[in-house]
Amino acid sequence: MTPSTSRSVGRSTYFFGALGGLLFGYDLGVVAGALLFLGKEMQLTDLEKGMVTSSLLVGGMIGAIGCGRITDRYGRRFTVLLSAVLFAVGAIGAGLAPDVVTIIVFRVVMGLAVGAASVTVPVYLSEIAPARDRGRLSGLNQLMISSGILLAYLVNLALSPIGAWRWMFALAAVPSVAMFIGAYFQPESPRWLLRKGRETDARAVLARSRSAEEVESELAEIRGVLAAERASVGFRELFGDSRLRGVLFLGIGLAFMQQIIGINTIIYYAPTILTDLGYGDVAAIAANAGLGVLTVIITVVMLLYVVDRVGRRQPLILGAIGMCLSMVLLAVVFFAGTSSGSAGWIAIVGLAAFKICFSLSWGGMVWILLGEIFPLRARGTAMGVATLFNWLGNFLVGLLFPVVLGATSGGTVFVIFAVLCAAACGFAYKWLPETKGHSLEQIEERFGVTPTAK
Repeated sequence: MTPSTSRSVGRSTYFFGALGGLLFGYDLGVVAGALLFLGKEMQLTDLEKGMVTSSLLVGGMIGAIGCGRITDRYGRRFTVLLSAVLFAVGAIGAGLAPDVVTIIVFRVVMGLAVGAASVTVPVYLSEIAPARDRGRLSGLNQLMISSGILLAYLVNLALSPIGAWRWMFALAAVPSVAMFIGAYFQPESPRWLLRKGRETDARAVLARSRSAEEVESELAEIRGVLAAERASVGFRELFGDSRLRGVLFLGIGLAFMQQIIGINTIIYYAPTILTDLGYGDVAAIAANAGLGVLTVIITVVMLLYVVDRVGRRQPLILGAIGMCLSMVLLAVVFFAGTSSGSAGWIAIVGLAAFKICFSLSWGGMVWILLGEIFPLRARGTAMGVATLFNWLGNFLVGLLFPVVLGATSGGTVFVIFAVLCAAACGFAYKWLPETKGHSLEQIEERFGVTPTAK
């Protein structure tokens, strides 16, 4: 295989990964603008607004925890193809829905696809890409999620002058079709093929982007991983072993806190927050699009200059402090009232500061940590549990924020988030060790969770 052929295979793999992350981010972000117009047209209550937002997350929890058997039985590629179909059906159905109940149902369908893709696409990419590209793919997935959120904001901005919330939902079908076509022409995971006894097919897939020596080396590596998986632990041992339970507690804490410290308040409700402070609908969505651009830029900075240079632990601690102060600023704005024309600008500063701190720390870095801290024999099971709690936190914020905001002052809500950010800082300071520069085996030894540890 020539170098140019290898690079071509790599580019198609990266493009496919970008589509999965892009679609994930779009479906998370599109509701921020659609809710402004949907809420007025259908006269939604605060609880109904929360249900429209969180219905995607209910589907996400089911899709994330339930896709394991499908992907193990029918393959990674099949699961991605199925996710693309569900994406398209859910997007078009939500766009055509005659009432809020139908919207919620199709948002659940979209959530099934989001949840399955959030687990399957990264796994597929890590299994099919050469080892030299796996680290970049991990970071690229988070970058593309941020880019998908930005794309949703830009679509919202373009359609907001005519209040076309139906098109905001339905346009997700376009990248869904592209994702289906991309997955259709991609090969199956060589690891899955080898598990099914199809070594000839697995070798042919690996040969697309590796030399002959690399193919044989990686086949041996995959066999070793499969042998380790046969000795992997289930839920009973995961919760019954005190050593594994400690690491699981750390993973659940990181995953859950990532969602409840306030980021989804901004993703879903930033335009609503700004309109409450006197902005018009279009101006609020434009400001939200600016925040989306900022997120993409800061995510690139995090990947290039922070995670492998500064580390993981210190950015999580400092980032939580910065987010706490940002939430305090937003609380002060709401407690002071909205009569001052500068209130909206101060709120934008607070929202931007929060996004900067989150993107430099608890954003993509939590997912990197979750891939590092769990021991090999428990990685699949533990990752599933942690991901479930991540979706649960996302669901609770999406459902309860508009209800709490309607029942109390905005200042009270942001004080609550400030307290949660402070708790996240304390959690990282007390429980999280630094993992930068350590191999996965060294991390296992540090946690005392290797099979021979006493």
